[in-house]
Order: sequence, then C-alpha cells, then structure tokens
Amino acid sequence: MIPDVSQALAWLEKHPQALKGIQRGLERETLRVNADGTLATTGHPEALGSALTHKWITTDFAEALLEFITPVDGDIQHMLTFMRDLHRYTARKLGDERMWPLSMPCYIAEGQDIELAQYGTSNTGRFKTLYREGLKNRYGALMQTISGVHYNFSLPMAFWQAKCGVTEGEAAKEKISAAIFV
Repeated sequence: MIPDVSQALAWLEKHPQALKGIQRGLERETLRVNADGTLATTGHPEALGSALTHKWITTDFAEALLEFITPVDGDIQHMLTFMRDLHRYTARKLGDERMWPLSMPCYIAEGQDIELAQYGTSNTGRFKTLYREGLKNRYGALMQTISGVHYNFSLPMAFWQAKCGVTEGEAAKEKISAAIFV
C-alpha cells in the first residue's frame, strides 16, 4: 500500500514537534585513483589509520574504496562540516593519489584488478574480508566498486509517540519496526 502524501503532510502539520530531534549520519564511498585516473593498487594508506578499527575512515568492498562515516548528529551543519573535514584530511594524506569524484568507477579493465579490502588476521578482520569475497562471487567485483552517499536518519521517540502511541521499552521497538515496514 502506498501512503497518501497529502495525508502524511496534514498529519505533520498537526504534529510539528514530531520531527524535532531527528538524528542523522552520512556515509560516503569514493575510490582512490592515481593521478591518471586509473584505480590505485596500493593498500589502505597507513596515514588514515586502521581500516578495521577507525571510526570514521575505513574501506568498503575494495582496498581502494574508501568509506567516510560521520558520527550520528542532530545538527545538519555539524554533520556536513565533519564530512568535509574527513575529505580534506584524507586528501592531504593520499600523496599522489586522488579521490574519484563520481559514483560510477574509473576505468577498470578486469574485476581481478580489484583487490578486496584487507582487515588483517584477527577473526573479525578475516570475517570482513570473507564477506567481501562472497559479494564478489555473488555480484561481481566491478559492480561492488560503484560508490555513493548513504543518508541515515532516525526519527525521535516524540514522532513514534505521536504517530503510534508507543512508549519507551522493548514493546516500543516492535511497534516501531511494524510501523516502518508496513
């Protein structure tokens, strides 16, 4: 069932406080490339910290596919500034490499030219690399180098209280999940 947008907007007009306190976060993926636009074949730059444990700079599918992650934030401007600063910091640490500006990848001759992200030999690190091996087998390595921006948000409890009558607690989680996936 597709909800009626005009009904949703009318409901929001009656409940203006329901959207106060939305929490947001951004994730941005970008390929590292050489100055000539070819895929970088170097490992994750040491200057960026560990791809396994860094909270804000990691890798996605491939060793050359950077992923920037902002903390959850209620202030949009702060979130955008944080992302901008991650980009600036990274750009200064890449040496002769660059960040590819497009979602569609640079020219990559063969999927085998793409090195899977490496996270070390710990159980967690090995699992993360193995997971990427599965993605490669299911969808192909080239498909996994398409990058993008993910906008994550969570509605405040005030929204769910007004919309569904939920209160804090375990039962609230079930009611909220049911409302999301209707």
